[in-house]
Amino acid sequence: MPAKSSPQVAMVAGETSGDLLAGLLLDGLRDKWPEVQSFGIGGPQMQERGFDAWWQSERLAVHGYSLELLQKILGLFRLRAELRDKLIAQPPSVFIGVDAPDFNLGLEQKLREAGIKTVHFVCPSIWAWRANRVDKIRASADHVLCIFPFEPELLAKHGIAATYVGHPLARVIPMVADKQAARAQLGLSADDEVLAILPGSRSAEVKFIAKPFFQAAAILLKQRPRLKAVVPAVPKQREKIEAMARECGVADRLQIVTGQSHAVLAACDCTLIASGTATLEAALYKRPMVISYHMHPISWRLMKRKQLQPWVGLPNILCGEFVVPELLQDAATPEALAAAVAQWLDAYSQQPQNILTLEKRFTELHESLLRDTPKLAADAIEKILVAKG
Repeated sequence: MPAKSSPQVAMVAGETSGDLLAGLLLDGLRDKWPEVQSFGIGGPQMQERGFDAWWQSERLAVHGYSLELLQKILGLFRLRAELRDKLIAQPPSVFIGVDAPDFNLGLEQKLREAGIKTVHFVCPSIWAWRANRVDKIRASADHVLCIFPFEPELLAKHGIAATYVGHPLARVIPMVADKQAARAQLGLSADDEVLAILPGSRSAEVKFIAKPFFQAAAILLKQRPRLKAVVPAVPKQREKIEAMARECGVADRLQIVTGQSHAVLAACDCTLIASGTATLEAALYKRPMVISYHMHPISWRLMKRKQLQPWVGLPNILCGEFVVPELLQDAATPEALAAAVAQWLDAYSQQPQNILTLEKRFTELHESLLRDTPKLAADAIEKILVAKG
């Protein structure tokens, strides 16, 4: 029995990344149902595809301190309650929560209890350090759309239905990037030795990570006259990054650009990079990297207790071994970071087979993540609508 021709789809997507994911999902839904109606909380990518944004995605962003942060969180509770009541009063065909698990899982649970089918897009990292979320996912989502191939089997062990739909980044990033074109875009030459420095996109990351990264860059720039260090800065963090570069005495030696992280990764020979989604982007560009992270000591101790795997960086997690080095917390000294980066840069001339082996491994990873995400996600949602009857 086919699903009804024009389903009504309620969605909530948080932050820029969620808006991008939801935009891809809407592409698949519109291909399957040209007259699909979609509404809820979303951003510009979703609105370009006809999404009716009752509230903007940026409302879900939480930042600030003390009273400001408390007021923001209380406001999100009120927003979630208002949206919940509105959807229960006029039930959609399905609700899809895109990422933002702290907001979406609680909402999905209430909607599901009211008889509304619920889908969660992007499995929370229960395989890394959020194992306590399994029960919450099972209570909240009728189905989970997964971006990593090992996740459906893991969820199935906990009685949670899921479908692997591929990772959207694998469609965005070319299998073979044009390094020279990216260098031309950034004003770099073919003969330059290029290091990409990505200290994170959040304020706390810049605070704790940028300084040792820039201190490591200072060491490398003294040792390697051909080296060019490029920093793609998120617009909101550029001022802080420039201040940190001045403090470390490398402001005149770093090329800081606004955005353009993909161009910088395509152009580089190696990247010194904060743990997070950017490490997967670097792997898809087939670039050697040194992964690092540093946070407040109390936060670090709490995270270490929850860590379920020996790896922190996504490339290592997905490959199941340390294919690239990780220097975390106290191990992330400027000297150690510089030495690890130098080892990769030297490998191009001294151990080229190591570079080729890594590129082959990352190509296999890219191929495993490359799927028709919009279609697979829409097909999974259609099955849910059919099951609903």
